[in-house]
Parts: sequence; C-alpha cells; structure tokens
Amino acid sequence: MNEYLLVLNKDEDTVSVISTETKETVRRIETDFNPHELIVSQDGKKTYITCSQGNKLNILNNETFEIEKRIEHPDFQFPHGLGLSQDGKKLYLASTYSEKVFIINTKTDEITKVISTNQKHSHMVALSADGNKVYIPNIGSHNVTVIDNDREEILSHFPVGKGPEGMAAHPNGKDLYVANQEDGTLYVIDTETYEIKFKRRIGSIPVRLVFSPDGRFALIPNRESGDLSIIDTEHKLNGTVQPWEIKRIRVGVWPGGTVFNKDGTIAYVANNKTNDISIIDMNTLEEIDKIKAGIHPDGIALLTVGENLA
Repeated sequence: MNEYLLVLNKDEDTVSVISTETKETVRRIETDFNPHELIVSQDGKKTYITCSQGNKLNILNNETFEIEKRIEHPDFQFPHGLGLSQDGKKLYLASTYSEKVFIINTKTDEITKVISTNQKHSHMVALSADGNKVYIPNIGSHNVTVIDNDREEILSHFPVGKGPEGMAAHPNGKDLYVANQEDGTLYVIDTETYEIKFKRRIGSIPVRLVFSPDGRFALIPNRESGDLSIIDTEHKLNGTVQPWEIKRIRVGVWPGGTVFNKDGTIAYVANNKTNDISIIDMNTLEEIDKIKAGIHPDGIALLTVGENLA
C-alpha cells in the first residue's frame, strides 16, 4: 500500500498529494476558493473538502483525483469543520458564520438535515469514541454543543475556555479534550458530567487537537507561538496518572492541520506561513524533516491507496 498526504493550500486553492515515502508532490488539484478542512470517506474513495470563502463543499474522487461534485447551500457561510459518523454514512459539517450544522448522506452526497446551534461561530466537529454524540465547539460563545447522532437533535451546550477550536474525544470514551485559543489552555472534560477534570496551560492560540491512534498522545499546534504541544495523556506525576504537557516542539510559522500515520510513529503538521509540513518522530518527539507544500497549507489528511501515483 502507498501512503500520501492530502494537503489543502488555502491561498492558492489547491490540494497537494504528497508521497510520504519520497516527500514529493505527485499531484496538485484545483479546488474552489479557500479550502480549509478535509476528511477522507470511510471506504477511502472520496475526500470531502470545505472551501470556506467559496461557500462550497468539494468532493474529490480519490481514484481519478478530480473534483466530482460540489455541494452548495444558502447557509454555507464559511463552511469549515468536518466529522464522519462511526459507520461512515453521515458527514457532519459546521458552518461558522451561519452557526449551523449540516448532515450529509455520504452515499448520495445530499444534505439531509440542517441544525441551528444558536451559538456564535460554530467552527469544528468531533465525534465521541462510541459515535453516539457529535461535539461542536463554538468559538464566540465559549462553549460546546452536543448533538445526538441517532436522533440528530441538540442535547445540550456546556461551557469551556475562551475561544474553543481544537477538540477531540479520547478513545477511552471518558474524556473530551478542548483547546481554547483565546486563553491558551487545554481543558479535559468528563464526557458524562461535562465537568472540567483538568486544566493545562499550553502555547499561544492553539487551533487543532489530534490523538495518536492508541490515545497515548495528544498533539496541539499553537498558531501564534509557532510550536506543537505534546500531551502525554497517561503521565505519571506524584503518584497519579494525568494528562501533562511533556514537551513543546518548535515547528514552522502558524502551524495548523495535524495528522498521524496509521501506526502513530510519525505525525505531520502543516505550517501555514512557511508553506511546509513538519515531520515529527513520535519515538524521539523531535522534528526530523520538512516537506514543501503550496501557499499556506492548512487542512491535512492521510490517504492510503494500492496504486503508486508517482
């Protein structure tokens, strides 16, 4: 199998397809205006791309590497975060300025439901470990909206820090990690009670949060400070086990999209203002190389295909 990075170059309206083996760009595909976030379908055949200032959702065919469909809606107002249901049948899309969540059938690629959060700047999407809940961080309301995946209804909202953006549910099903960009903090939230279990100070303007496949590490790129917070989720400290920032690595300018390889040994961080991708060795917790990308790379995903595209 061949492994590639799909990297959104948001200020040249393209997707770079980069070989992780050769570190070379093997394809570059034009998108609509200002691509920000992306997610690969469960079967690996399609990639969904939010073109935030173009107010469109592009669907990339991963076999032909052509945009095969575009989805539009009057309330696509800066469409941004994406998340897939556990069975891969539903795609959730958060539209920042309309403060709505769109549910899309991934078989037909049609919008089936629109949910208003009634919160300010609903920006990203994360799903619970069991797939039953969908979490939407609202940057302007400083809270998180919880949606029931089966009923497709809002269950509640709960407060977090200021400007929540980066967010992911830990595989243990017990913890939701939230990075708050305005106060440079990480909150670890109990998924049953929505109470804050831990608060940690991290870098300046944390914008994403990604767990390693085994859940041992959380990586948080800090946009303004240009570094990557590495959180050991099971750190032993004073006779207790708790999440702890064990290292902060200097990467490029304005780091954002972050993704692991399949076995969690390598992580890739898109650096928006230096137009490159940092390669992080998760055994040594060091940056070991950089890959050139397009102009202002942001969203990043991993794609595995049988065919060598070079």
